[in-house]
Amino acid sequence: MKLNKIQVGDRHFIEVSKTIKIVLFLLVIISMQACQNSPKEYVSQEQENPNITKLKGQSAEFAPEIIKLNEYVYVAVGYDGSNASMVIGEEGVVIVDALRALGAAETVAEKFQEITSKPVKAVIYTHGHDDHTGGTSAFIGNSKDVQIIARAGFKDGLQGSSPVEPILKQRNARQFGRDLPAKDIINRGVAPGITPTDRAGEGYIEPNITFKDSLLVSLADLDFELHAADGETNDELFVWIPGLKTLFTGDNYYKSFPNLYAIRGSQYRDVKSWGESIQKMSTLPVEYLVPGHTRPLSGKSIVHNNLKNYATAILSIYRQTIDAMNKGYTLQQTVDSVRLADSLIDQPNLQEFYGSVPWGVRSIFLHYVGWFDGNPTNLYPLSSSQEAKHIIDLAGGEKKIFEQLSKAVEDGDYQWGLQLADALLQTDYQKPKVIEVKVKLLRALAAQQVNAPARNYYLSYSYELEKNKEL
Repeated sequence: MKLNKIQVGDRHFIEVSKTIKIVLFLLVIISMQACQNSPKEYVSQEQENPNITKLKGQSAEFAPEIIKLNEYVYVAVGYDGSNASMVIGEEGVVIVDALRALGAAETVAEKFQEITSKPVKAVIYTHGHDDHTGGTSAFIGNSKDVQIIARAGFKDGLQGSSPVEPILKQRNARQFGRDLPAKDIINRGVAPGITPTDRAGEGYIEPNITFKDSLLVSLADLDFELHAADGETNDELFVWIPGLKTLFTGDNYYKSFPNLYAIRGSQYRDVKSWGESIQKMSTLPVEYLVPGHTRPLSGKSIVHNNLKNYATAILSIYRQTIDAMNKGYTLQQTVDSVRLADSLIDQPNLQEFYGSVPWGVRSIFLHYVGWFDGNPTNLYPLSSSQEAKHIIDLAGGEKKIFEQLSKAVEDGDYQWGLQLADALLQTDYQKPKVIEVKVKLLRALAAQQVNAPARNYYLSYSYELEKNKEL
């Protein structure tokens, strides 16, 4: 009898096991079908990428605060997209950069006046970008005697004077995520994700003093040295106050790998000169450093090390690019070969929150040799539609490409998926579905980005594509 009970129990166990296996098998089949039929669901279920966590941490760099750097220098961080500073002298104060939105500048001006009621004697523009020049009138009020100082050629060649201003504005909005819904906004890499728009640019006042190479001047009874320093713009300068051991770098330095090329579109940023400008700054006995964006630094050793590795990184990218070009590398081969040294890649001030090494490499390459990369195949390439047709034919038709598109999504091979989607979009095959998948791929790539402009551009374009269906 015991034997029979054991046999009955075994049979019962075996039957239950079979049932469980069948159920599990069916669940696997259902799951696989769900993945095949809806690749977008696979994309949407991913957890937060460590790069996004890292990018969120960068937001601490522009938490709103008036920072007392020393007894004479105060820096307003996080009230707008850039920094504005006040230097207090015996006879008055000097403002270095003036924000973009007049409303934000008025807020900062009031906070500065709570610190000192001394009159503003001068305003210095480190360069011509609107986010450093738009709020000047808030600081000087009705005074007609304020010196407003900038480099010769101030604002020349900037976006507003470009014949392609409409597309630059559109790309600018994408880079900065200006039209993104609030739920998608993190930050802009070196600035808050949302910046004030209250009377943006309406406080701008033109310079009344300009210089070419350098200017030594006494302002508010303090000695200032202003030096031309090509870099992010060709009208950039840095401000050195020897008596206060304080340096204002403008946008040639901030806590991020530098934006050697802006994906919104810009004239060539002289990478070699940029690195040399930072090198020159690093030779000064600086104890207090004020960047154009992100928080200021204190301590001679800290400042020197940050400037030194910044200059080294920029010049290294430049030299590696030039070397690769002289070896006959194509553009993509050059991009693939250039990287930051191991000693630099983990430095906190060289993380790619705003700039990107590959973007810088491409900019240098195109600056020196133009669009032709040296490969004769690219002298008269096929049109996008012709190339897409050949790829599709080679793959066995649109259906095969679409299958590979779905596979790329499931495999997490999002860049390849985008390229396949673009090939299919040259045809009319399953166009609404392909657009839908492309939108999801753009958002999947955005979810992996530590670089804020790239993330914002992916997301902005995805919303435009979702809305317009024809981008």
